[in-house]
Amino acid sequence: MGFVSIVPDESISLIVKNIMVFTHAEKSDQTLLPFFADGYPGLMYQETDNGLYVMPHNKKMPLLFLYGQTIQPVELKVDGAYQFLVFQLYPFVLKSLFNLNAKDLNDDCFDLTRLKDFALPQLIEALNQTSGQEKKIDLIAAFLSAVFESRKELFDYKIQQAIQLIIESNGQLSVKEWREKLNIPERTFERRFIAQVGISPKHFSKIIQFQVSLNQLQANDYSKLSDIVYDNGFADQSHFIRVIKAYTGKTPKHLASR
Repeated sequence: MGFVSIVPDESISLIVKNIMVFTHAEKSDQTLLPFFADGYPGLMYQETDNGLYVMPHNKKMPLLFLYGQTIQPVELKVDGAYQFLVFQLYPFVLKSLFNLNAKDLNDDCFDLTRLKDFALPQLIEALNQTSGQEKKIDLIAAFLSAVFESRKELFDYKIQQAIQLIIESNGQLSVKEWREKLNIPERTFERRFIAQVGISPKHFSKIIQFQVSLNQLQANDYSKLSDIVYDNGFADQSHFIRVIKAYTGKTPKHLASR
């Protein structure tokens, strides 16, 4: 399997965290790609020989779709060759850019062709007629940039600031610290955050904390497991193991690269 990570162009850097390209050329292979919570929704364009399915739901995915917060672990199943272009979006994008209920898309996806307010038929046709990977990425980036320019006045910048604070703290800021930094009442903050992100600020923080610790685990960046536990603010090793199992269905031992 081929994998490339691409820094997004400046025109979309406020809404796209990262662009990931997954490719595989062997037509006889079956591929299962694990997909865990990371705090970010996304836009995916996929080309496959025999379709892309989300397991264990056995749900066939459309050509171009948005997905929301991943909470329960899933696998992407593909038979044969494939190419995935994944635009990892900042958590406020589903609501701000596409006016979708972010909570409704938790552990779910949305076929972009259902949106009537954007030039999706033209985008799909252009993607179908373009063979080069870079050109396809440019087409999707131009689409996102145009939508951003048309809707940026509607963004909730207070919630964007909160999201950035949580990410920068690796999920270890307390509710009291958010409120003090943002000067916003707790109930108002939570209501606006859920509307934009689909989950509560506390749940989002927990996912960011999980993802940072998972990255450390898989990068083999520790001497003993307790290093990860205390580096990432878990109460103890049992707490850490429970969180890992909740989001991956596996123990740290099964996920470690050692």
